Amino acid sequence: MVANSILVIDDDVKLCELLKEYLARFNFKVSTAHDSGAGLARIRKKPPDLVVLDVMIPRVDGFEVLKELRKTSKLPVIMLTARGEVSDKVVGLELGADDYLAKPFEPRELVARIQTVLRRARSNQESQVMDFGDLVIDIGGHSATHHGEPLQLTTTEFEILSLFATNPGKVLSRDDLMEKLRGMDWDAFNRSIDIAISRLRSKLGDDSRDPRYIKTIWRKGYVFLGKTG
Repeated sequence: MVANSILVIDDDVKLCELLKEYLARFNFKVSTAHDSGAGLARIRKKPPDLVVLDVMIPRVDGFEVLKELRKTSKLPVIMLTARGEVSDKVVGLELGADDYLAKPFEPRELVARIQTVLRRARSNQESQVMDFGDLVIDIGGHSATHHGEPLQLTTTEFEILSLFATNPGKVLSRDDLMEKLRGMDWDAFNRSIDIAISRLRSKLGDDSRDPRYIKTIWRKGYVFLGKTG
């Protein structure tokens, strides 16, 4: 079973270490950051599956971090705070938090909330249909159409297309693609990723010299250009 990645953003170093050790028992891969800048940098570099975000963190508080995240991402977020006021909870939820937990808390309760939020996020993703005009991708149905015609994609090609579609405008390196598409039979020393993307482009009728969907970024990777309507 692949471990879900969790990022804990909290300036309490001791708490972060305790959570890192405890959550590992439940097959969560945990990384930590102790201020808003470090947390946002980690998310931009490699988004986790879920963020546990403390409200009272240095530099910029958790509410501002959440607002920044919600400009571009639906990444699941659970807020933590030493302040248990109802008004704080309402603010957090209104800004787009998926759940809210007041300190002190039982670690097992946090695990239960993480598991619930991740299940909900997976359910939402499974029912997701993404419309890029002439290109429509049904994530849950594992199918796609182009100009209204079904695309005959291999499992690998569909997984790559889905990954691009759920990360529009973000440059994905070959390493990113191999990491996110775990379970695929990649050889890091050949051009298997490039070949798969070339075949996908061909089926989309996409010209690499004048791309509409997948653009090559020299020495960095690829970026998906499609925009939802």
